[in-house]
Amino acid sequence: MNKNLRKAVIAGNWKMNKTPAEAKELIRAIAPLVKDAGCDVVACTPFVDLQAALEAAAGTNIEIGAENCHWEKSGAFTGEISAEMLVSMGIKYVIIGHSERRQYFGETDETVQKRTRAALDAGMTVILCVGEYLEQREQGITSELVALQTKVALGGVSKEELKNIIIAYEPVWAIGTGKTATADQANEVCKLIRDVVAELYGKESADAMTVQYGGSMNAANADELLSKPDVDGGLIGGASLKAEDFAAIVKAASK
Repeated sequence: MNKNLRKAVIAGNWKMNKTPAEAKELIRAIAPLVKDAGCDVVACTPFVDLQAALEAAAGTNIEIGAENCHWEKSGAFTGEISAEMLVSMGIKYVIIGHSERRQYFGETDETVQKRTRAALDAGMTVILCVGEYLEQREQGITSELVALQTKVALGGVSKEELKNIIIAYEPVWAIGTGKTATADQANEVCKLIRDVVAELYGKESADAMTVQYGGSMNAANADELLSKPDVDGGLIGGASLKAEDFAAIVKAASK
């Protein structure tokens, strides 16, 4: 992390976990543990939990985010939620392009770009996910793939709008598998992402960009990962569902 240049952000991605009642309980357990955080703290919950999470987080330093949004404002898109709907609730953050959305629900680089555009137009902060599969890493094309995903997703995004984007590097092979990229591997790709942003928008914008690592960061490895200069926080999966584990990661990012 380099807090002189950019914010550190720890965001929990709850995935398909927790009922509204359980969401309230978890947020209330996390809040006192992170009240003095030296980084931004976000909890991204399932749609049905958003209202409960907002209520539980009121008056705390925890922001609430959603896990996805559609690219249209309204229409015949059964099961989808628009950015405007989220904003009307008071939701400020949204995850776009998570590897599970790409892997299981047909997200493409193009639909990720459209969803990113819609969220920005609605005034939201986007946590934009990019990353490679194991076979792609083994083929030696991580750099090309992550650069392409980043460039496509940022298509049409202005330098001013870039301030409302956080990029999360998620090696797909390290999500929910117990495998974690080494701190050096994580930093290498986070720096690559920053270099792509510099190529598109200039060094000043790249230096100000928060780039998270999102592959099985946990209480045990957070210190080492966050000590790297280009790792500015984490998009936390499983560990975000345990108050003390999540708080330990926030503590590591607060140093």
